[in-house]
Amino acid sequence: MDLYQKMSPTPDEDIISVDNLTKRFDDFIAIDQITFKVKRGEIFAFLGPNGAGKSTTIKILTTLLRPTEGTITIDGYDPQLLPHKVRESFGIVFQDPSLDEELTAFENMEYHGILYNISRHIRRKRIEELLGMVELWDRRHELVKYFSGGMKRRLEIARGLMHYPKILFLDEPTLGLDPQTRSLIWGHIKEMNRTKGVTLFFTTHYMEEAERVAERIAIIDHGRIIIQGTPEMLKKETKTENLEEAFISLTGRDIRAEDVSRTERMKMRFRVFKRQRS
Repeated sequence: MDLYQKMSPTPDEDIISVDNLTKRFDDFIAIDQITFKVKRGEIFAFLGPNGAGKSTTIKILTTLLRPTEGTITIDGYDPQLLPHKVRESFGIVFQDPSLDEELTAFENMEYHGILYNISRHIRRKRIEELLGMVELWDRRHELVKYFSGGMKRRLEIARGLMHYPKILFLDEPTLGLDPQTRSLIWGHIKEMNRTKGVTLFFTTHYMEEAERVAERIAIIDHGRIIIQGTPEMLKKETKTENLEEAFISLTGRDIRAEDVSRTERMKMRFRVFKRQRS
């Protein structure tokens, strides 16, 4: 088969496949031979303490970093051979706000659609559909700087879906939000997974959130995946009553330093949009 040819989808297909992935920075091993798969349409949580390697892994999956070793397939494509095709397959919601607050909700969506070369007619239809889904259509002409934190998060999720991605990466999508807003946002995300079949790959610090939402979970620490499976399996393996206890039993109680600074995350977002426009 031609290496540049996308494989035809098959039932129960792995939309993300990672085999013996390693990433070194000089003498430091950030990712150490990790292997995991995510099924098409699955809700998959990737958990780990600060500095565990989850951010590096997500950067590699979203074509921002090249691996040192190992193989990756995203929606049937090799990110190193066809990075532009892989980028078409996913949307991403960053941990830190990435909206232009001097634009309206509609303008933020419009700009993102232009980046993906979506025609004007289709853009307008999708903007109405997606803003309606996250209950922001009536606020579409308001400047984002006047939105609450929860409204901004909902807008970022809608924007991440603008090009109808097959995979949505969510990095701490509800961090800092109140329980009601978190529940509302996850309601929208799960509905999108159920009705559109979008595969969800997310990280969160809220263990009860991961336990309630994720179908399968991989826990990574010191660059290695310690365990992966359903929440029930993880609790059974660690003989604990909830996912938070299981997580601590596997990763310890030590406080870790932040693995990615705010400045680094801003640079990462800039590189994403720069590549999307190229």
